[in-house]
Amino acid sequence: MFQGTGSSVGKSTLVAGLARAFTRRGLKVLPFKPQNMSNNAAVTANGGEIGRAQALQARACGVLPHVDMNPVLLKPQGETGAQLVVQGHKLETVAARSYQTRKKALMPAVLESFYNLTQKADLVLVEGAGSASEVNLRAYDIANMGFAQAVQAPVIMVGDIDRGGVIASLVGTKVVVAETDAALIRGFIVNKMRGDISLFDEGMAFIANRTGWQPLGLVPDLPAVRTLPAEDAADLLVNLRQTAPYPAPSATQSGPLRATQVKRPSSQPLRIAVPLLPLIANFDDLDPLRVEPGVVLLPVLCGQRLPECDLVLLPGSKNTIADLKTLRENGWESDLRAHVARGGHVMGICGGYQMLGQSIADPYGTEGPACTTQGLGLLEIETILSAEKYLVEKEGFVKQPQPQPQVMGYEMHIGRTTGAGCEHPLLELAGQPEGAVSTNGQVYGSYLHGIFGSRAARMALLARAGGQAFAPGGSWYEAGRTANLPTHHNDVVENALNALADHLERFIDLDALLALAQAPQFLEKE
Repeated sequence: MFQGTGSSVGKSTLVAGLARAFTRRGLKVLPFKPQNMSNNAAVTANGGEIGRAQALQARACGVLPHVDMNPVLLKPQGETGAQLVVQGHKLETVAARSYQTRKKALMPAVLESFYNLTQKADLVLVEGAGSASEVNLRAYDIANMGFAQAVQAPVIMVGDIDRGGVIASLVGTKVVVAETDAALIRGFIVNKMRGDISLFDEGMAFIANRTGWQPLGLVPDLPAVRTLPAEDAADLLVNLRQTAPYPAPSATQSGPLRATQVKRPSSQPLRIAVPLLPLIANFDDLDPLRVEPGVVLLPVLCGQRLPECDLVLLPGSKNTIADLKTLRENGWESDLRAHVARGGHVMGICGGYQMLGQSIADPYGTEGPACTTQGLGLLEIETILSAEKYLVEKEGFVKQPQPQPQVMGYEMHIGRTTGAGCEHPLLELAGQPEGAVSTNGQVYGSYLHGIFGSRAARMALLARAGGQAFAPGGSWYEAGRTANLPTHHNDVVENALNALADHLERFIDLDALLALAQAPQFLEKE
């Protein structure tokens, strides 16, 4: 089991890389995370949902994602509450404080899912959550040492040297955890080293001497991992800032956007502004755009004005009404209207699509108190939120231009959208019209996550705002071909997983790591 000294130390990425490395050795490997907290989720083949990180790890193992890989998923809906998903299906909305005492009742489901995986695998790689040293949460823990004790899993502690203080964080973890928990920790990995790794030889030795843990590897930072899906919004922002292929104009302005018509030269990359709302969800939709040579993604934080751009992209949201309120509080509604008035385009995905309509009704109080909220009014659609969640994989094609490129992805939303705008759909999925396009063609949206995965579909959608440069034979279309971009972004992910596995083969003692694996204790009791 891989636990961390804190959040974002790289546990998810390490498990994905190790899963691919051990799978290439011929082992049947499966990933498992008892509890995850993330709004970046994936749909499973049996109609459930799990954290996106576990879906990526399943891909690394060469298997389809399954709800047993992440039996408890918390999807934050605000500062103090979250939607609770158990074994793939929404159970209820829980408050942070009351959830702490609920966790004990969830342990049977966690152990059931883990047992199911052990019956199908040679090796199950378990990922903890957050920090192992949060002793204030230990009493009801199911994500870290609580789970490790339940199955007597050997623990590998992961620290992040890039953020500083890795010696103190690793040695300090040994100091603060209970002796019975510390006894389960067998080794450690130091992640994200930059520069000459030999400079930390003494640091590795010091940690090993003070803790008694086996040093298993010092892993250098690997830029290729930034093409993998981010697990939370903090990682997303880092990735957006580090992979922009061209310098981005400032997102801070002294006043609102001007309503002056401005035409972008076709030789310039397409500037896509992405407001990073607090409850942004399923933001791996942005990943294919990050590698496209003709695109500059401009992340816009709360408190900034929308920059001058060609396209504003509103991603998914875990709480559409709350994020729409935040959008308005930041002055972005007037910015969007000025952007459209000057010829700019706006696209919404899932929650972002709902925001673009005339109204959003929540009669059942699904996202908070029952209410009806006025939308941005940029599409002739209305949305009614329901109590049930819609989870399904879909495929089809982009309605325009000809030829109509194929598209595939998944829908994950609460609510039904109707209206005159739906008579001009953006896509056709499973033989049915889906999404909407405004009469002037400048505003459009869809429920489909993964909509930019296929490069042909991606370029067709970008051509709406970017023109012929993104059409077949256009300069940016051909630039991607020259850069050997694959026909689907899944291949970019595959290449990154293989590069990561090669990297870990070099810098982690995989044989020593594998030697630490043991059968779960509950199997011995059968």
